[in-house]
Amino acid sequence: MTSDTMPALLLVEDDALLAGTLHDALALAGYRVESLEDGDRAHARLAAPGHGQALVLLDLNLPGRGGLEILEAMRRHDRDTPVLILTARGAIEDRVKGLDLGADDYLAKPFALDELEARVRALLRRRQHDDSPQLHVGPLHFDGLTQRFTLDGTPLELPPREQRLLVYLMRHAGEPVEKGHLLTQVFSGDTLGDNAIEVYIHRLRRRLAASPLTLRTVRGLGYVLESDTQERDGE
Repeated sequence: MTSDTMPALLLVEDDALLAGTLHDALALAGYRVESLEDGDRAHARLAAPGHGQALVLLDLNLPGRGGLEILEAMRRHDRDTPVLILTARGAIEDRVKGLDLGADDYLAKPFALDELEARVRALLRRRQHDDSPQLHVGPLHFDGLTQRFTLDGTPLELPPREQRLLVYLMRHAGEPVEKGHLLTQVFSGDTLGDNAIEVYIHRLRRRLAASPLTLRTVRGLGYVLESDTQERDGE
């Protein structure tokens, strides 16, 4: 793999020692790593389209603009690039807010380098897998190139986790999918429990409530996405 084809990662971390360690470890793992230590510089880099990064590792406590502000500005134009939040172990409120703003995963400091690399690999694999062809289930359409949903021709905006879940259910429309399978196949690397899956399923049901689509619970088997029209293609 040449340097031009290596995935480009942006590391935003103001602790010079930690940033140097992470930069070196990720470079040895085969990534092109750009490091920024200042929130204002990171905001300028990510708040406009065309940043060219395959993944962003984002500390929340930064000089200048904070990580949450950077994430919010980035997600206004870029809902696709994975963002891995690096946060203090006790900052639960910041983690939740980061996930709500569109972060894909988080790691609490201190963490092992092996775990960081595993999370990065999982997020990049997920992004590659999500670059899928067109999917249709009844009036629901997913465009893998633009990573956008439409429902009856109207854009359907979803947070990253709900988007990943719905894409997977569309690929397996008409087939029950076990909750444990969703945890390993859709949310690998995320720290989620069974109750979290039920929350995301509930949110998707509410979004699809006015359509002919049904997201059923099949006792003992899992969840199945169905349409009254039984249309399905694009796999």
